Amino acid sequence: MSSPTPIKQVLVRELIGESLREARIDQGRTLREVSKAARVSLGYLSEVERGQKEASSELLASICAALDLPLSVVLNLTSEKMAAVESLDSRVTALPRVRAMAAAA
Repeated sequence: MSSPTPIKQVLVRELIGESLREARIDQGRTLREVSKAARVSLGYLSEVERGQKEASSELLASICAALDLPLSVVLNLTSEKMAAVESLDSRVTALPRVRAMAAAA
């Protein structure tokens, strides 16, 4: 019996960074513009957008303010993206059925 293919773990910081980058690009703004407005280094903002650094809540609030975007919107987008990833993983969506079969046995 073969073992299941490992799932690539999606990190919340990657999804938050993706949401921030999408918002910045949608606004037609550069990393330099947003980093200056958020008072964060350009390199650090770039790492946050690429999901390489996990930003503190204070830093996220500052970036969102620079983007004129409520933090709740970014977190909601991130939540929706995570739900989409989880629904694509059949092992996650199959868990209730597996638990029901185990309980019935």
